[in-house]
Amino acid sequence: MLERETSPAGVVTYFSPLLRAIGVRHAFSTRIGGTSPKPFDSLNLGNPNGCDIQDLSERIRHNYALLFAATELSEKSHAYLHQIHGARVVHVRPGRPHNNDDKGDALVSDDPARVLSVRVADCVPVLLGTEDGRMVAAVHAGWRGVIAGVVLEAVRQMRAICSTGAQEILAAIGPSISYDNFEVGAEVLEEFSRVFGPSAAIRQEANAKGRVDLRESLRRQLLTAGIAECNIDLTDRCTYRDADEFFSHRRDKGISGRMAAIIAATS
Repeated sequence: MLERETSPAGVVTYFSPLLRAIGVRHAFSTRIGGTSPKPFDSLNLGNPNGCDIQDLSERIRHNYALLFAATELSEKSHAYLHQIHGARVVHVRPGRPHNNDDKGDALVSDDPARVLSVRVADCVPVLLGTEDGRMVAAVHAGWRGVIAGVVLEAVRQMRAICSTGAQEILAAIGPSISYDNFEVGAEVLEEFSRVFGPSAAIRQEANAKGRVDLRESLRRQLLTAGIAECNIDLTDRCTYRDADEFFSHRRDKGISGRMAAIIAATS
């Protein structure tokens, strides 16, 4: 289970005991400990799309600096993506340039000089690392990413790059919108039934809508990929419910900040 931590500067994060035990520096951020004013108070790490209300880019950069300092990652360069709710995975290679405007929803890297990050505000962040800590990944998975199999593709690429078995990969599934608070339409329920079959982690309701358990769906995909259940850290934190700790695109009707999941490979 993820554990909560507060830095001396007041930045609140969650960490995976599994990843920490192998020396991989990482964090799932909260909204606590930054400098942004309402409605982005306070550790805002990204702006909402298609919204006239925006945070200042310099404040966002400063908030990232606070997060990196809290996790002892300040000396590393920042690698991220233009997220598109798909299954494209980008390999950030040592000694080669990375374009932060590149499109995708997961980064994998064996470059200890870089911090990988994905942004979320209800979608599920997943962090992955090999047991030696030398290959890591940061994954952004909304419902479309789950259906597309983005976490499966990230595991596949990690295994291909470093020639490791799935049993040697650790995973941490971060805070996101919970089962009870993620209401979807019939078309989304049908997609999960198509991909996961009759045991899909969904609940149909009388109004033709229903609920989807994104974190459980990702846990099952990680197991399908060959990752051992004992190598998966989970959380019960809900971005929609726990408003004091997290931004939520759905709860705040689009006028919301962003959290980040960050990770760096060991040298």
